[in-house]
Amino acid sequence: MSAGHQSITDIKEINAPWNKLVTVQEAVYEGGFKMVRLRIKEGKRFTDLELDSETAENLAELLGKWAKDNPVK
Repeated sequence: MSAGHQSITDIKEINAPWNKLVTVQEAVYEGGFKMVRLRIKEGKRFTDLELDSETAENLAELLGKWAKDNPVK
């Protein structure tokens, strides 16, 4: 766990194209501040993106619209 984190909780793992694994996590910092973390694993490499609730909501809306406009064929 990184400095400042009180806890990290896995919410869900999603297998993504090109052998990527996306893990959605909740990160709680000292003082109770919460962020959602998207951890993308590609081979041995990890990329973490932490979002506050406002940014996560905006991203969810954008991704939902894109998915509706581009259904899997």
